[in-house]
Amino acid sequence: MNAPVTTELPVIVIGAGPTGLAAAAHLLEHGVEPLVLETGPAAGAAVREWSHVRLFSTWGEVVDPAAERLLAPTGWTRPDPATYPSGGDWADRYLRPLADALGDRVRTGAEVAGVSRAGRDRIVDAGRATQPFVVHVSYADGREERLSARAVIDASGTWTTPGPAGGSGLAALGERAAADRVTYRVPDLKDPAVRARYAGRRTAVIGSGASAFTALAHLADLAQADDGTGTTAVWILRRGMSGSTFGGGEADQLPARGALGLAARAAVDQGYADAVTGFRTEAIERHAGQLVLVAEDGRRLDPVDEVIVLTGFRPDLSFLSEIRLGLDERLQAPVGLAPLIDPNQHSCGTVYPHGHRELSHPEQGIYLVGMKSYGRAPTFLAMTGYEQVRSVAAAIAGDLEAADRVELTLPETGVCGGAGLFDAPEADRSGGGCCAPAPQLVQLGAPATVAVGATAAEEAPVGGCCGA
Repeated sequence: MNAPVTTELPVIVIGAGPTGLAAAAHLLEHGVEPLVLETGPAAGAAVREWSHVRLFSTWGEVVDPAAERLLAPTGWTRPDPATYPSGGDWADRYLRPLADALGDRVRTGAEVAGVSRAGRDRIVDAGRATQPFVVHVSYADGREERLSARAVIDASGTWTTPGPAGGSGLAALGERAAADRVTYRVPDLKDPAVRARYAGRRTAVIGSGASAFTALAHLADLAQADDGTGTTAVWILRRGMSGSTFGGGEADQLPARGALGLAARAAVDQGYADAVTGFRTEAIERHAGQLVLVAEDGRRLDPVDEVIVLTGFRPDLSFLSEIRLGLDERLQAPVGLAPLIDPNQHSCGTVYPHGHRELSHPEQGIYLVGMKSYGRAPTFLAMTGYEQVRSVAAAIAGDLEAADRVELTLPETGVCGGAGLFDAPEADRSGGGCCAPAPQLVQLGAPATVAVGATAAEEAPVGGCCGA
């Protein structure tokens, strides 16, 4: 039997989130047939898991242009572009209609177990580039299938692989044993059962990005509403604290993102949370029904009842083990993209425009896009993913002029350009690093004039400019 003609095969898109569905819309505009494979039961399954969190980008910034063009004939009405959706709004009012418009091109309950070249494992060179991709799929009903593809766009994100509490990048000692008291998501305190878990208790929040800001503000709301019940928080930062720890504030070109940092500062200033800096968790111990966090330097914090770990996310590369990827050894991002997004040098407002060339790999025809393209780097914005897939779709279709015409202007954070070298003294940091290392317990000064409840979160909460 002759091998299938590669150009007649579909492009398989892994993940029916915002970036994956946008990729399908752009491919269709180029006359290329997409097939979107989604592990969850519905499009936007990961977004739905943080449906209670409000984005700090407006509707005008989280709707892809090609997707909007695909939706227009269906009678879809774009929400007010100046308003801020929640994750649930984004999923229900945009992602679900978009998946419906794509129809049978989206398969749910379809988990990608592996990607390779037909008849070639990763060590075989002969004839490799002429072989189609083969994608091994496991369906929710127990079926398995292998699909052929001309190209693969991995937009599976990083939601299923959150970072651990441990300061070394490994799970802290005792972290798994304490799983019943540890969560890696911003809790939905409007849910009565979840609210009861944190009300009147002391909670540790580990992390220093937008998700941590959100959790702190929500816990402060809870403390205000349940005044006198003893709801408190301790905010644990692996680095030090400086003027830009809370983001850009009023200087942020995304106002809701700036307000989020101010809300977190208010939670600390008003005494709803203590901040412990320079604390890198080594162990989580159980004592008398509570948890005690122990640092690498031996310091021990007062017992807490719950721990919220918001230290960012990392890509799952396990199902790509037979593909030849070119990844930066630190960030696990494509080598062409990594220098542009290195958090030691850049915030999301200083990332240069990039497209298919920066996202390419030694294995031609495969692209990691969206959150996954950033590897372990934080501060990804939806508009970045949309521009990525616009360029990638054009490249796959052979329109290199369009693919290379990459234009992207991101809103400035209002903070320094990068996160700073991890332990470099403030006077020695080059490039304007924003996180000082001195370990201490911090109580800030005058309360910020912002409602603690006025919170928002970035598109897929992964941490802010200065990762945890």
